[in-house]
Amino acid sequence: MKVIHYERVEAAPTDTPGASGCRMRLLIGPDDAAPSFSMRQFEIAPGGHTPKHSHAHEHEVFILEGEGAVLEGDREHLLRPGVAVFVPPHQLHQFRNSGAGALKFLCLVPH
Repeated sequence: MKVIHYERVEAAPTDTPGASGCRMRLLIGPDDAAPSFSMRQFEIAPGGHTPKHSHAHEHEVFILEGEGAVLEGDREHLLRPGVAVFVPPHQLHQFRNSGAGALKFLCLVPH
């Protein structure tokens, strides 16, 4: 079992092309012997965003703090604390911070 406060995990800048102002903490992953999923915590600075992208795996997102939007292709969905998002495989998407503070969310992805 692993029990750790998220702030004890380093928030590394996201070096994915097309990302701006993004940092990620890998809270639980393969190195923890998690057999199926990784839990990541993202923080996007005001005005920042993830790249517009798609991939073969699903992911689940839960908004912890801040305001923003997730793009589903060309459609925009507003984000605020408590909102859950399911991104199916191969769906073009992007997370954007439109607020004055950090946009923080959990993101779970399969290995």
